[in-house]
Amino acid sequence: MSWILELEDRFYTAGERLFASLTGDEALTLNLSAEDSVFVRFNGARVRQNTAVEQKNILLSLQKNRRSAQLSVPFAGADDELTTRLRQALDHLRRECGSIPEDPYQVAYVNNGVSRQTLDGALADERHIAGLICESAGGADFAGLYCGGPLAQANMNSNGQRHWFSTEQFFVDYSLYTRGDKAVKGLYAGREWSPAAFDESLNDAKRQLAILQRPVKEVPRGRYRTYLAPDAAAELVSMFSWAAISQGALLRGQSPLQKLASGEAALSEKFTLLENFTLGLNPRFNSLGEVSPEVLPLIEAGRIRNLLTSSRTAREYGLASNFAEPSETLRSPEVLTGSLGKEGILAELDTGLYVGALHYLNWSDQMSARLTGMTRYACFWVQGGEIVAPIRDLRFDESLYDGLGNDLEALTNFSAVVPDTGTYEARSLGGSRVPGMLINDFTFTL
Repeated sequence: MSWILELEDRFYTAGERLFASLTGDEALTLNLSAEDSVFVRFNGARVRQNTAVEQKNILLSLQKNRRSAQLSVPFAGADDELTTRLRQALDHLRRECGSIPEDPYQVAYVNNGVSRQTLDGALADERHIAGLICESAGGADFAGLYCGGPLAQANMNSNGQRHWFSTEQFFVDYSLYTRGDKAVKGLYAGREWSPAAFDESLNDAKRQLAILQRPVKEVPRGRYRTYLAPDAAAELVSMFSWAAISQGALLRGQSPLQKLASGEAALSEKFTLLENFTLGLNPRFNSLGEVSPEVLPLIEAGRIRNLLTSSRTAREYGLASNFAEPSETLRSPEVLTGSLGKEGILAELDTGLYVGALHYLNWSDQMSARLTGMTRYACFWVQGGEIVAPIRDLRFDESLYDGLGNDLEALTNFSAVVPDTGTYEARSLGGSRVPGMLINDFTFTL
């Protein structure tokens, strides 16, 4: 973790130099985002691209005369070059603050304390990872991406606040293909590389791939008993970030869970949603450097316990903040488990659909909490407790008040951490921990 230690020291040193140039009416917050990543792309179980990316960026947020402005710049170069770049960015923000209107709900920068969390990993040697993956995947039509290395996020402000979060982690996001156009999706991720665990993931995908060779069953539109595997359930849960669990959205009349909040509707007593930072997927501090509760119950036994409330929303509406991000989106969600064991899933499903993954989700009727989306990859028709055949992709349209309400029959007694595998512009932190879900009637429209 020498990269992390050097970066941490340099960030705090550069920040203190910049703070020394502030005037009495200015307050400045700095947010650092950094990665040192290895990327290996595979196709046909062969390496197609092998590269490394090191990037560090710093977001400056200036408050001056009840105005706020932000600018992101690379955190790179020799010390003198870096200091010059940061001061030029600060001067730009000063000019911008002189030409924009006052912000009536500005949240003043204060000292929210000091914190430091580092999560060391045991990643595979980057010199050998490509060979390890190709060896394990040999004989399969394997395509995917390995990404691994340290990530860091940090925050400091001119009032003495300092927060640091760093982690070492990896993921292998891959697909196995049949001779046709069908594929099984696999994901192996964590902070400690285990050849045995990766082989187990591959073997599970290969078993599903063998079933994909069977003739496809045409499933007409209708309502079916449906099992959502954790990957699919995680996609469903991600929609809570689309204004559903936001205090500001609720107060503006834009929340899909308006009826739940008013008591006109309820979710299943089996459904409990937390924001749980003990998972180590994200830092507890937000972009303002405010530290969120370690565990925050959001929906408890089907009823709203808390909504994500940013300090800006709290200031606007006279509420107490729980230090959510200004976007009031989930950062580290967890759905608590139930009692359905892995060995009993197919028997309890009996006849219906086994859905491994979902994609293209969106609200079809936001005020009714109605969602639409598609099945994806390995999804199967189950009859008499046995997987019979793969299905063609189906579109669903279902209200959360049904799927996670009266029709939620069971949650599994195990859950899976589903990490955010985004790499657009930079590697993403975050993810969720979600069990599988057995839903009595799930509506498929075409």
